[in-house]
Amino acid sequence: MTDLTLYHNPRCSKSRAALELLESRGLHAQVVLYLQTPPDAAQLRSLLGKLGIAPRQLLRSGEDEYKDLNLADPALSDEQLIAAMVAHPKLIERPILVAGERAAIGRPTENLLELLP
Repeated sequence: MTDLTLYHNPRCSKSRAALELLESRGLHAQVVLYLQTPPDAAQLRSLLGKLGIAPRQLLRSGEDEYKDLNLADPALSDEQLIAAMVAHPKLIERPILVAGERAAIGRPTENLLELLP
């Protein structure tokens, strides 16, 4: 079995549901409390590659920081969006489950099933 890593926010109900899903299947993931230990730009680029999405798709547009930093501006580059997520990890969508070279965002939680045995 591939090692699993869960980017987790314990205050988020979807993130807690992802952890419960893993535990209900007897699976253990390395849990990364990404608000306390945020990914750097290289780690974010790697995550985006595994997710197969653009940086804008990983942003939480409902956060105050999204509005304060004017991240809806289509002129912002991918690198500028990544830098914003590094500086403000609250902007990163969650939970994210990584299994080897693949990853999925657990919204809805069922999205994670494609990565599980």
